[in-house]
Amino acid sequence: QVQLQESGPGLVKPSQTLSLTCPVSGGSITTNYYYWSWIRQPPGKGLEWMGAITYSGSTIYSPSLKSRTSISRDTSQNQFTLQLSSVTPEDTAVYYCARSQYGLNGMDYWGKGTLVTVSS
Repeated sequence: QVQLQESGPGLVKPSQTLSLTCPVSGGSITTNYYYWSWIRQPPGKGLEWMGAITYSGSTIYSPSLKSRTSISRDTSQNQFTLQLSSVTPEDTAVYYCARSQYGLNGMDYWGKGTLVTVSS
């Protein structure tokens, strides 16, 4: 059973960088052909896919967030990380990490989500 769990600060100040980590258990992040995504849901709004890192270490980003987003991984710790720079209150959301296979269609495992609030 694959398990993902987001971790990081729940409060970030405007203009700072939001950083979250997703440790993975029950499976390796380097196993073919899995994609490891970050997804968020602002209060009262729908899900927004932010980006992903693949089994090979390649990264893919949402065009609307690409300039502020960086996803990396630590294979020794079997985890991947999201960094979102220059945050504003509009970045307040529940942030999820999730897995898909053979691309980005259909996430089969999700973390429980963590609320990040951007406020001074």
